[in-house]
Amino acid sequence: MLVRCLPVLGPGALRDRIARLLGQDDLLLLQPQEPEQFWSNPRQEACDLVLVTQSELPEPVAASIAAVRALPERPELIVLTRSDDPSSLAALQAAGAFAVLSPKLADDQLGQALTALVDRHREAVLHRLRAEPRRERVDLDELPSHNPAMQRLLKLAARVAASNSSLLILGETGSGKEWLARAVHAKGPRSKAPFVGINCSAVPENLLESELFGHEKGAFTGAIRSRRGYFELAHRGTLFLDEIAEMPPHLQVKLLRVLQERKIYRIGSERAIEIDVRIIAATNRDLVEAMAVKDFRQDLYYRLAVVTLSLPPLRQRPEDIPELVEALIARLGPEQGRHEISGISPQALAALKRYEWPGNVRELINVIERAVLLCEGNQVSLTDLPEEIVVPAGAPAAQGPCASPPGAVSFDRFLELPVDKGRQELVAAFEREYFSSLLGKTKGNIRETAERAGVDPRTLYNKLKLYRLRKEDFKEGSPQPGR
Repeated sequence: MLVRCLPVLGPGALRDRIARLLGQDDLLLLQPQEPEQFWSNPRQEACDLVLVTQSELPEPVAASIAAVRALPERPELIVLTRSDDPSSLAALQAAGAFAVLSPKLADDQLGQALTALVDRHREAVLHRLRAEPRRERVDLDELPSHNPAMQRLLKLAARVAASNSSLLILGETGSGKEWLARAVHAKGPRSKAPFVGINCSAVPENLLESELFGHEKGAFTGAIRSRRGYFELAHRGTLFLDEIAEMPPHLQVKLLRVLQERKIYRIGSERAIEIDVRIIAATNRDLVEAMAVKDFRQDLYYRLAVVTLSLPPLRQRPEDIPELVEALIARLGPEQGRHEISGISPQALAALKRYEWPGNVRELINVIERAVLLCEGNQVSLTDLPEEIVVPAGAPAAQGPCASPPGAVSFDRFLELPVDKGRQELVAAFEREYFSSLLGKTKGNIRETAERAGVDPRTLYNKLKLYRLRKEDFKEGSPQPGR
């Protein structure tokens, strides 16, 4: 659950009393600046509940309460008042106060009431998180597989789901790493708490630290209010770190420290925040090679890889394609208003099973969604599939942006294009053949290939992804693509 931040606005003695009564291990009691400063700009603090005495609630009361509830976190407001006047209490409730309590209550009574309100708000936040538009719930038991490797993986995933240990998921882009992480979360003891995911390669390096750990107001230029990071948002739940291999070295050190100490520090703060989070990390890179070239810390690897799950690519389990396609048509048909589509023709299914699927399950989903949209009958056919999938029997599938090496492509082809476009395609054709040939000479050794090409390993991995080249295809004894 989210770490609770409660600005307790009131006299010092009352603040201390509230802090003592709400000394729960998953609550962060924030003692703010003076009430006047808080009300002058309530947006400067991130919080989930606000406690305030009636005497410090600015007039008009309804506008002040509305200002608090309009904050991004949608916090509730608890008013402490010594008044026994029923009309005054009713007015506070009508203005939108979450609850009205009397500080004249004995400690045990006030403590129980506050705890009950915090718990009620916690459940409301969790309900809102579950109800907001998001990906459908996934279940490990709902994905039958006929592939032995996938069957073993699902059995292992079901066993480790019940634990709180860190988990590392390996697999190619689009193979379903986030799906597997969500399924493990849903089957485990943290299923009712948030699942929070972040792609480490999609966030600029200078922002990633703030996204993960949060920041205080004024911590850097543009930090106009304090902000909670993903660790705080995932409290009591699961934090999914996708593309973990792309995390900068200095943040790898901080992540290792968090895993060891189970506490974080917002940027600009010296106050430790206890967190209870299960970490699931994922990557499409070979972390052993990344460690060899000093791109990834060895100590962090062993912290994350308590259990490792390796997802087989879709091309290695074609026996699963029929069921996946059937399930996708059953889901995507109604979503697209195509209730009449009942299946797929044998010829189209055969083409799908022949295809290499460089984009894995993600590409399959996109292909079926496109086919459902274009389908003119009640069954997906060959004419509804992309051209690169519908190839003559025995013809090699396209291998990337330029399926043929430069030597096999007539230069006249480039003369039919504008000069900028022609230059781009010629460079792409050259680079694919260059890296393909170099990988063949190094037998798929990434480090040696990068050194000989004069690029860093990360750049090389990006090139391989762009041109759909797999280092495994160049290992000794493997048939080389396009050869």
